[in-house]
Amino acid sequence: MNAQEVAAYLQSNPEFFEDHAELLATVQLTSPHSHRAVSLQERQMEILREKNKGLELRLADLVRHGHDNDRTQQRMHAWQLRLLAEADSHALPYAVQDGLQQVFDVPAVALKLWDVAEQYAHMEVAQGASEDLRLFAEGLRAPYCGTNSGFEAAGLLEHDDIASLAMVTLRVPVRDGSDALGAAFGLLVLGSPDARRFHDGMGTAYLAQIGEVAGAALNRLRD
Repeated sequence: MNAQEVAAYLQSNPEFFEDHAELLATVQLTSPHSHRAVSLQERQMEILREKNKGLELRLADLVRHGHDNDRTQQRMHAWQLRLLAEADSHALPYAVQDGLQQVFDVPAVALKLWDVAEQYAHMEVAQGASEDLRLFAEGLRAPYCGTNSGFEAAGLLEHDDIASLAMVTLRVPVRDGSDALGAAFGLLVLGSPDARRFHDGMGTAYLAQIGEVAGAALNRLRD
C-alpha cells in the first residue's frame, strides 16, 4: 500500500485506532518544535495548539479591524455633523476641507470646484481648475489611493513633500436611484508625506462615501 491508500483506509475506518489503541502510544513522530520523538497523541495536541493559536491571531485581527471601522465611522459621523451644522454656503467648502483635515487627522487636504453659481465664483476653491484637472476628475470613476506620481492635483496641496494621495471626484447627485454617475463638478484631494498613508491596497469604501456626502452638500453651490 502506498501513503495515499493508507490515508484513505484510515479515513474510511476511523474505528481502527479504537481497535488498536496501543498504537497511539507506540507510534513515535518527530516534533518540529523540540526536534525530539513524541507520541502520536502528543503530536496531535501540538497540531491542535497551533490551530488554536492561528484562530486566536485571526480573531485578534478581526477585532482590530472592527475597532478601526468603528473609529472611522465615528469620525465620519462627526464630519457629517459639521456639514449639517454649517448654514453659510460660502463657508461650506471650508467645512468640508478643514473638517476632513481635523477629524481624520490628514496632513493636507485641498478642494477644487467648478461650474459654481456666480455668487460663489470669487471663492478661492472655485478658481483655477484647469481643463486637464476637470477631465481627470471626470474620468476618475472611483477614488484613487496611491503614490504621488506627479499628479497635477497634488499641486493643490500646500505641501511640497506629498508622497501619497487620495483623490475623490465630487459629482452631481443622481436622484433616480440608478448606478449612473453624475457630472463632475469638483475634486477632493488628500495628501500625506507618509508613502503608506494612502496606498493602492487600501479599501476605498469610506472615501467613496466621503465623496458622495461632500458632493451632495456642495451641490447647492452649483450654477
